Amino acid sequence: MLVGKRGDVVRGKSVNEYGDGVAWFRGSEIGKGGFGRVYMATLKNPRSKHSYFPPVMAVKSAEVSVSGSIQKEREVLSNVKGSPNIIKCFGDETTMGENGMMVYNLLLEYGSGGTLAQRIKKSGSGGLPESEARVYTRSILRGLKHIHDIGYVHCDLKPDNILLLPSLGREGSTAFRAKIGDFGLAKRVKQSRKRKLGPYWRGTPMYLSPEAVMHNVQEATSDIWALGCIVLEMLTGKAPWHEEKELKAEDILAKIGTRHEVPKILNDISKDAMDFLQGCFVRKYRSRMTAEMLLNHPFVGELEVNEAIEEVEEAEGLHEIETILVVSESDYELSLGSSSDEWGYISDQDSLSYWSDEDISYCDNDVVSDFVEEVEVEKLESITNSSIDAGLSQSTGASSEVSPRKQTQFPVSFTISTGV
Repeated sequence: MLVGKRGDVVRGKSVNEYGDGVAWFRGSEIGKGGFGRVYMATLKNPRSKHSYFPPVMAVKSAEVSVSGSIQKEREVLSNVKGSPNIIKCFGDETTMGENGMMVYNLLLEYGSGGTLAQRIKKSGSGGLPESEARVYTRSILRGLKHIHDIGYVHCDLKPDNILLLPSLGREGSTAFRAKIGDFGLAKRVKQSRKRKLGPYWRGTPMYLSPEAVMHNVQEATSDIWALGCIVLEMLTGKAPWHEEKELKAEDILAKIGTRHEVPKILNDISKDAMDFLQGCFVRKYRSRMTAEMLLNHPFVGELEVNEAIEEVEEAEGLHEIETILVVSESDYELSLGSSSDEWGYISDQDSLSYWSDEDISYCDNDVVSDFVEEVEVEKLESITNSSIDAGLSQSTGASSEVSPRKQTQFPVSFTISTGV
């Protein structure tokens, strides 16, 4: 038995079964799901000035043979990085577990404020103050706009996948910023349009949009429907489609799909909040508001000074490293990648995903394409350097009678600490 943050008990494998990293110790287990397990990690030498990692991280781990979901998450996080409203990834690492087991680890930003789901539960049946809900909503919208602009759909937006991290308020007070995490089910928009036959929607039934349930379509505005469910949950303290008796997944899907229903919006919320939710719950997804449109809505666009949180853009690449591979006696050569959230309690029952061979092939092509682009960049840099060297040689030869010596280039590889 392991005790996680805030006394939550998590039963699972021993802490050391997955092994420690090169620069960090594996701590207690703080979450688990169908993807693997999440641990708190601390640095072996936290006082080092040259460390790439923060003092505390969340490490998402799974045996290499079953780590496909986490590796895909790493790939998505690498593509959507650059927003202060998306959980940061510090790289990935392969460790040696007990009995020679190879373990894939994704190193992630630690959400010290827990998840939005925990915050809502703590608030009681009345929900969060509207001023607090507005701040979180704006943070989520900014993250969504960034994700959608790059061409991705999250597909599993819900309070469990929103992390809260401390942020400095404008008057020096400490508040919390919402960050989007858990990109294990995310996909490209163009990928979501490739096939419309057969059930292959991804996510949690309670937060699915009508087009996902009825037509297997998940595009950017599908995330907006899920956002509406989250905002409604923040304001009321109750999950969408809340009933006196707990509904089964099939009942929820029937309400969203064949019955053509929308979540009930209570009258005891502000006019701006009601209008915001109505913009999210438009059943025709092509008529639904976008993240960019909603950022200009009065519900989030006119925050008071004491409600606003400073969201300083973080330097791209800060605390970011490449894959670290611990080579064993078997001399495995692995190429790995993925993402996560600190407290993402995801079970096979909560989040569902239908994958096709075409989906898998599409992801593989993306990886190959990225590799080819890197090779092309290296070739271009090599050609450019050779041209510059040739130009310098000709210039020197024109001004001197001494013949230039044959030059040999020796590539040098070194690391510069980001953020310096």
